[in-house]
Amino acid sequence: QEEKIRDAMKITAYVLVVGLLIFTALMNFVSWYVQEIWETSGHFWQAKWLKVYNFFEGKEWAIFLFGAALVPSLVFWSFNGILMVADVTGKPNFITRYRIQLGKNDPVDTKKLQQAIYTALCNQFLVSFPMLIPMFYIMKWRGNTFSVELPTFRWFLVELSIFTIIEEILFYYSHRLAHLPLLYKHIHKKHHEWTAPIGVVSIYAHPVEHILSNTLPVMTGPMVMGSHIASIAVWFSLALLTTSISHCGYHLPLLPSPEFHDFHHLKFNQCYGALGVLDYLHGTDTLFRQTKAYKRHRVLLSLTPLSESIPESPKGAE
Repeated sequence: QEEKIRDAMKITAYVLVVGLLIFTALMNFVSWYVQEIWETSGHFWQAKWLKVYNFFEGKEWAIFLFGAALVPSLVFWSFNGILMVADVTGKPNFITRYRIQLGKNDPVDTKKLQQAIYTALCNQFLVSFPMLIPMFYIMKWRGNTFSVELPTFRWFLVELSIFTIIEEILFYYSHRLAHLPLLYKHIHKKHHEWTAPIGVVSIYAHPVEHILSNTLPVMTGPMVMGSHIASIAVWFSLALLTTSISHCGYHLPLLPSPEFHDFHHLKFNQCYGALGVLDYLHGTDTLFRQTKAYKRHRVLLSLTPLSESIPESPKGAE
């Protein structure tokens, strides 16, 4: 019996040592390969950035408007333009078959859509863009924003993590504050006119809410970090894209799940944050966790809509 135990221990030790060596070799190879890709990619983007910098002749204000206003706006309206075609026409079916709230916005009310577009444009041009003026001078004071040299990809990942944490904290608490009866009635109720939201509704809000909940949480991270304009452009674009996805009303394959925020629009008093971390800590997602929407709250990796694979229970069913 003791011999069998010793033999088993020897085999286990041998397997572990060999496995560890193979794992270490693979990790070293992967690390080397990824590093090579990063360096090549870094040279590529550095060359592109120099072209942009030279195109604007190093004029910081023009570079800032291009990166912080024009690029994110193009990303926002391009993505939402595609979604609005689906909302209005019901085509292509590849998009509309992934609708979350079945029977809603099928098709979307064009008058409501026009009002949403008008409000979104007003918030962009009359609120967001003017807020870039003080941000420009803060970034200029920080000194690194308009550097000819781009930040490394690794540093950008660090920044992106910090941006996300700051946005989550500021958005959650400002959003939850907006649900206080007085503020909800006069400010936040406008955003909740859409119980089944669409993408452009992500910035359909009262101007005060747009400042405190939509714009400041996104702008604060880059100002704290003194980020490069290239990082700001990518971050602003990602922020607008992800909030559009969370409001779009479609749970599309390979994209982040919008179930969490869609449920907020449906029930009002659940799921206040963007990531869901603070909702979990504060217990403001308890009802959500008891629903089929929570089971659907994941990245869809197949072409079968989750509304079909995880359907709602029939009304009246226990």
